[in-house]
Amino acid sequence: MGEQTEFKPGMRAPNNGTYIEIGENDFHMGITNPKQIQMKAGDKFPETTNKDRKWTRKGNE
Repeated sequence: MGEQTEFKPGMRAPNNGTYIEIGENDFHMGITNPKQIQMKAGDKFPETTNKDRKWTRKGNE
């Protein structure tokens, strides 16, 4: 089983890095100006812009 890649608000970040908001339609249309946050391992994820979004680690860090 691999490492989790999507996180809900209130969950803790597994690693240091930049995390970005993703949504239900982001694979087709993308999110315009997605929210990005800098996290340290163990920090709790903040609320997202809407209930259908989650956090994921920004690629290639």
